[in-house]
Order: sequence, then C-alpha cells, then structure tokens
Amino acid sequence: MRNKNILFIGLGTMGYHMAGHLSINKKINAFVWNRSVNKINKWLRNYDGKKLDNHLHNDFFDTFILCLKDDNSIYDVLVKNKFIKYLKPNSTIIDHSTTSLEIIETITKNKSFQHKNIKYIDAPVSGGEQGAIDGKLSTMIGGNNINIKYISNLISAYCKNITHIGKSGDGQLAKMVNQIAISGVLFGLSEAITFGKSSKLNMDKVFEAISAGAAQSWQLDNRFQTMNANKFNFGFAVDLMIKDLKIAIKESEKSGKNYFLTKNVLNKYKKLSKHGNGRLDTSSLIKAISK
Repeated sequence: MRNKNILFIGLGTMGYHMAGHLSINKKINAFVWNRSVNKINKWLRNYDGKKLDNHLHNDFFDTFILCLKDDNSIYDVLVKNKFIKYLKPNSTIIDHSTTSLEIIETITKNKSFQHKNIKYIDAPVSGGEQGAIDGKLSTMIGGNNINIKYISNLISAYCKNITHIGKSGDGQLAKMVNQIAISGVLFGLSEAITFGKSSKLNMDKVFEAISAGAAQSWQLDNRFQTMNANKFNFGFAVDLMIKDLKIAIKESEKSGKNYFLTKNVLNKYKKLSKHGNGRLDTSSLIKAISK
C-alpha cells in the first residue's frame, strides 16, 4: 500500500512542533506549507519532509492538516489561494485551528469543496506550546460520518487525548468550553496570588500547601510560580485568547446567555493588549488584576 500524502498547513508556535512529530510517521509522505518561507526552510532543516511545490499536480493530497491563526487565514488558504485543488476527491481536512462555526459552514458549502466530497473535521487542540513540543496535546473532534481510526492514527503523533465529541462544529464548541474554563481559572489564580503577595505570605510554601488540595489545577501546577515571578513567556498569547473568547461570547449570545466573568476577563486581556502586552502568555492576566 502506498504512503498517504499529507500536507500540514501552518508552522506557527504550535503547528511547527506538531508537524515535526507527524513527520516521524513512516507511513506517510509529509509536506508542509507556511506563509513565511523562512519558517518552512527552518522546519525542513530540522525534520524529514518536503515543502508544497507549485508544480505538484492537482488531486495530489489525501489529507490536509491545518493549524492556522483565525477564520480569515483558513479562508485565504483554502478558497482564495485555491489549495482545495490539491486535494483528492473524497479526501479529508483536519483543522486544529480554533475558529467560529461560521467558517466551517462557509468552507463546507464551497462549490469546489462539495464537488470533491471533502470531509471537514474540526479538531481544535488544547495543551499550549509545551503540549505541542512534548506531543501531548488534547483534541476535541467534530465531524459527521468520519473515519476516527484514520484520523487518530495520524494525529496521535502529537495528541495524547483524542475525543470525538459529535457532529460537525461540536469540536469548536468544546474548545469554547475549554477557553471559558481556562479564563475563569486564571482569573481566580491571579486574584489568589495577588492576595497572597499583598498579605506578605511565603508564596513557595503557599504553593506547596494548596497544590495538594482542592485548588490544584494544570494552571496552578504550571503557572503559579511563573506568575509569582512575573514571567509570562510561556506559549499561548493574550491576543489569541482575545480572539477565542470573542468567538465563545458571540456563540453564547445566540442562546441569550450572558457570561459576566468571561466578559470581564476578555476586557482585561484587551487592556493588556492595548498596552503592548498582546504577545505575553495568558497567565499575564495577573498584571491586569494586581494593579
């Protein structure tokens, strides 16, 4: 049986490492594409794969894997740049980007997409840059009548937890749940650390005490010490969280819900970004609370 031709699109903070893990799979031919040629060349120096060549014939790839910034990036690549032409009929797109539900509908209703009967799988990931580096991401999958075994065999190279949530779009809805939960945890952790420091407690001992109790969480385990030390260069950026929370809030408003805490966190992230902190990681929320 011939190897599958797989194109990984988007070599950003997480995609770079995810594509690297994927390239180790000897049962596929790994190709990569990124808007920045320098990033492609850097990846090719470190991993075994090929870059997308304009001379490749149409109907070449069995699967696209996407890890892009936002809805516009996805539309530009697949529709405006006409990358769909490179996909075989009855092929698959696995999209790890965090997006709105609207872009899924836009892509799947595209005539070229429908003509080729392409499966579009929304599969956003969680775990941050370190999870991508370690190959231990979690993904939540949405898609109708999908070959979950085929998808799992591919993405298990960088995902330790793969869950098929339900129909198309459900993966993105689950990611919204994830981001709402994270924002709330970070808000509470920011206030807790600020309170502890203002009370002049030994914060190392505080961490030792509460990390073994009911306050324990991934954010506490991985961000308490760095937040306490005012270090915020650990992956998922404020500007990306702003984008994600806007999507979640917009979706919540469709059902008439009003999530006050999530909106409050979003506003604080916006202020951080406005003052030049948009590229700090999301734990920098404490900067907006401790003032």
